[in-house]
Amino acid sequence: MVKRAFTFPGQGSQAVGMGKDLAATYPEARAVFDEVDAALGQQLSALMFEGPDETLRLTENAQPALMAVSIAVVRVLAARGVTVEGAADYVAGHSLGEYSALCAAGALDLADTARLLKLRGQAMQAAVPVGQGAMAAILGLDLQTVERAAQEAAGGGVCAVANDNAPGQVVISGDVAAVDRTIGLLKAAGAKRALPLPVSAPFHCPLMSPAADAMAEALAKVEIKPPVVPLVANVIARPLNDPAEILVRLVEQVTGMVRWTESVGWLATEGGVTELIELGAGKVLTGLAKRIAPEASALSVGTPADIDAALVLLNG
Repeated sequence: MVKRAFTFPGQGSQAVGMGKDLAATYPEARAVFDEVDAALGQQLSALMFEGPDETLRLTENAQPALMAVSIAVVRVLAARGVTVEGAADYVAGHSLGEYSALCAAGALDLADTARLLKLRGQAMQAAVPVGQGAMAAILGLDLQTVERAAQEAAGGGVCAVANDNAPGQVVISGDVAAVDRTIGLLKAAGAKRALPLPVSAPFHCPLMSPAADAMAEALAKVEIKPPVVPLVANVIARPLNDPAEILVRLVEQVTGMVRWTESVGWLATEGGVTELIELGAGKVLTGLAKRIAPEASALSVGTPADIDAALVLLNG
């Protein structure tokens, strides 16, 4: 029997035009965008469809926008007989995508999810003054080597592993000087490349603790229900069902590492998953899945053409 996980993309997958063809083709998608616009009191869908890119890229806009496209895809599939409960054994999402996954699995209400992600983006941006934090992608070294270098180079500052995205692709985060020192050590250790990322804040490191506090307060005010299928959570790379623990892990996730390699690895081994289906904008997670679990099939669903193909596969 086929076992399947639905995965949900994180920041960096956004692009001007995202969701526009979905809204034009499917009333279910248009309804999602309208509901998110109403929840936020902003024309986020117009920004998604028309830009400008620099405004869409702002963390407080990119996070709810990416979630909206993912949930639009979920609702379109559901209206055609492919539900999360019926078609997936697990859900997982990369960073903000964890909120999309929880919304898709019925644990969070759509309007609540949009407001939480808007706040999450604002709180993450506000946690560190612009220019004081940095992130960099390290290619060609294993997680342990990068972790050791970050600890060694931090000194009195902060540098931590933010994302373990795939074998040989690790992202570090912290204050500018500590990240620069870590890059120097990693280049000496044989990193193929060390690419500074165009982000406005150092996500998933201890500098984000003010944002974690803000999310703890906000999450305590919303209802979290048991998801219809388990969520494989970023910070523990294991499945969760309990709403109280989901809340704790969402707060930890703001400062903690996104253990994506481990999460997909767990799905493919202990979870027995043979199909990884990415729902939403872009194809980033599909590319990572092919590197982490090459024995599993990986598919991205984000456009009307993708939906047509997915319906053939999932209804087959």
